[in-house]
Amino acid sequence: MSQPGTMAVWRNRLIGLLLAGVIFVVDQWIKAQVLYTIKLPQVGSIEIVSFFNLTYAENYGISLGMLTATSMEMRWLLIALTSGIALVVFIWMLREKLLGETAALGLVLGGALGNILDRMNNGFVVDYADLHFGDFRPFLIFNLADAAISIGVLIILARSFLSREKHDEPASLDEPAQAATES
Repeated sequence: MSQPGTMAVWRNRLIGLLLAGVIFVVDQWIKAQVLYTIKLPQVGSIEIVSFFNLTYAENYGISLGMLTATSMEMRWLLIALTSGIALVVFIWMLREKLLGETAALGLVLGGALGNILDRMNNGFVVDYADLHFGDFRPFLIFNLADAAISIGVLIILARSFLSREKHDEPASLDEPAQAATES
């Protein structure tokens, strides 16, 4: 696989950063609509279609409710932890060259920033998307930021598994035999 030129690399990084910004802005806009226009905290739940509701939830933890912040100190520690992770993702994005990686990292970064801002402003993350099939819920109630993070991580994992370097494999079937006889 050939590496992109310097201009293409910076274009890809800029696209990743722009994607992060779009995810952040749209996530915050939707959360404002949920809180102040629809007033979902007072309404509780609105059925959109038979398998998707807008349902208000406050998430005091991180993924799957882990590391729940039950005090002000824990809240700020969680903000510090997630901010540190977001900083690592940002630095990682600035080191990547390919659009697939920078776009995936942009999804993760934009989602992380949206949830960090929620936690700073509210003490919790606002969740509202409730996908269900009858009583079966494949996910907890989530938001756009959570979806962006999950999709970005899945893209990173898929690209890492599917695009392994070919130099790990022998160039021909004769190479292992030649290497063994040359030793």
